[in-house]
Amino acid sequence: MASRQTPAPAKTGASQELLEQSVLGSRRLSNVLVAGAVTIGGVGFLLASASSYTGLDLLPLGQPSSLIWVPQGLVMGLYGLAAALLATYLWTVIGIDVGAGTNRFDRASGELLVTRQGFRQLIKVEVPIKDIQAVKVEVRDGLSPRRRLALRLQGRRDLPLTRVGEPMPLDQLEQGGAELARFLGVPLEGV
Repeated sequence: MASRQTPAPAKTGASQELLEQSVLGSRRLSNVLVAGAVTIGGVGFLLASASSYTGLDLLPLGQPSSLIWVPQGLVMGLYGLAAALLATYLWTVIGIDVGAGTNRFDRASGELLVTRQGFRQLIKVEVPIKDIQAVKVEVRDGLSPRRRLALRLQGRRDLPLTRVGEPMPLDQLEQGGAELARFLGVPLEGV
C-alpha cells in the first residue's frame, strides 16, 4: 500500500503561489487488517453454523458438527451474518477511500479548496484565503488522543486539515503547521 503523508510535502510552483497537500483516507494498512480479521471471523462463524446444521465438519478446527443447531449453531450463524455485514461495510469504505482528499491553497486566486471523498460524493469546501486568521496545532493526549492541524477562520468554526484516526507524530505536525503558516503569512497557534 502506498501511504501518503499528512500534510504532504508542499508542491509549490516556481512563483510560490500554490501549496497542495494530500490527505490519507481510509485506505490504510490498519483498516485492511481489521477488515480482513472481521471477514475471516465471520466466515468461521458461518461455517461453524453450517456445520452444526448439516452435521458435516466444514471447519478444519474442532468439531463444529457436534454443536446443537438450536441455540448454538443458530447464534453462531447470526454472529457470522453480523460479521459479514460489517466486513462488507469496511471493505466498501476502504474501496471508496473515504476521507482521502487534498488541501489546495492558491494565493493567485485567493482561494483555499478542501476536498474529501465522502461515502456517496466528493465534498468540496472553498474558503477565501483572506478569511484565514491562524493555523492551529491541536494536541490532546490521554484516553482519546487528538493531534491535528486546523485553520482558525473569521466568523466560522475551525476547519480541520489533517486526517481522522491515528495521531500524527508531533514533529511532523509542527513542521506542517509552521510551513503552512509561513506560506499563508498568518500566526501559528498552539505550539
